[in-house]
Amino acid sequence: MKATASCVGLLLLFAWLSPSGALYFHIGETEKKCFIEEIPDETMVIGKYRTQLWDKQTGSFLPATPGLGMHVEIKDPDTKVILSRQYGSDGRFTFTSHTPGEHQICLHSNSTKMALFAGGKLRVHLDIQVGEHTNNYPEIAAKDKLTELQLRVRQLLDQVEQIQKEQNYQRYREERFRMTSESTNQRVLWWSIAQTIILIITAIWQMRHLKSFFEAKKLV
Repeated sequence: MKATASCVGLLLLFAWLSPSGALYFHIGETEKKCFIEEIPDETMVIGKYRTQLWDKQTGSFLPATPGLGMHVEIKDPDTKVILSRQYGSDGRFTFTSHTPGEHQICLHSNSTKMALFAGGKLRVHLDIQVGEHTNNYPEIAAKDKLTELQLRVRQLLDQVEQIQKEQNYQRYREERFRMTSESTNQRVLWWSIAQTIILIITAIWQMRHLKSFFEAKKLV
């Protein structure tokens, strides 16, 4: 029973850490689409995309012409640009994170240069792979002449390394959250103290003012 629970927990952990995702979206002329990807430090990321252009005659999306390109811009958590490059209608971009946190991945087309795209819309299929999912294991096996068992061990080692990076990133996030929480609590404490001091000063002023008023009216 314990072994089964451990296996289920491990599978859930791998599912939670699955650092890859594919999607598609639509963009118009001069429109930019940005995505946020949480990435540990020293982690390779590979993005692949392909574009389809809306065809009014057929009423469907067809492969885009080669002249239609995409500009890819990637910023790290410090908003520093780590990649800014123009690609073709189908492309592949790669970068390695050096700072853990939220990375911004933005894409937009060079549609203003294409009369063909004027007034139309573009469908972009995007696939982002993170960590060990970026490795081409059949190519690695052929290059290093690995057996099936050796290749499987290599895959497991890469997965363990990626899990360790994810755990380090979660600890980093937890530490930042704790520091933010402590800073907020400290500010609330000082604000409460300031409010108390203001109330005490106001009460003293009111008492002195009332005393002066009663003395002036000769009621005291």
